[in-house]
Amino acid sequence: MLISLCTLHLDLPHAHSLKGRRSVTNRLKEKLKSFNVSVMDISGEYPKEADVAFVFLSPDAKAAAQYREKIEKMIERNFSDFMWEMEYEEL
Repeated sequence: MLISLCTLHLDLPHAHSLKGRRSVTNRLKEKLKSFNVSVMDISGEYPKEADVAFVFLSPDAKAAAQYREKIEKMIERNFSDFMWEMEYEEL
């Protein structure tokens, strides 16, 4: 069994307040929950950047990579107007 910890960093140039950032992160968190992952907003106080962490279990590294690819495709489809970067760690 493998635990995958992923951190997603988003640049939000059009968000001028924490409320604007929160609307984007809440939308992202709802989309991620459909993948049956645990999600948490770990952003700081700067409204033009958002960090969201999520964790999921998988039987092996190949299955984890496939699941991550599905999530990345969803992010590309739904959040293509933002610059984003995802880091991951497998335990």
